Amino acid sequence: MQDRYRPLKSRYSDTPVLVIDTEADPHEILDAARQRIRAASDLLETLYCLCFKQADASDIPNIVNALYLLTQDGNELLDIARQRLPKITAG
Repeated sequence: MQDRYRPLKSRYSDTPVLVIDTEADPHEILDAARQRIRAASDLLETLYCLCFKQADASDIPNIVNALYLLTQDGNELLDIARQRLPKITAG
């Protein structure tokens, strides 16, 4: 049986602080996923448009970490929403 509160995989410690309520409305879970994936996409688009000659090399780990957190959390939310949404059957 699945636990109601699923810890995010992107956590840094053994104690989960951020969790997903797997019994929340699937549409709200989808909205949370969309928000995170959109933020990651917007950040990537901004980086694509920037001139990297002006960027500092120490910023790269921060950018990668932000993109990882956003996409990992978004994917987990999508997985849960997909499990919760009613299955569409071909008639």
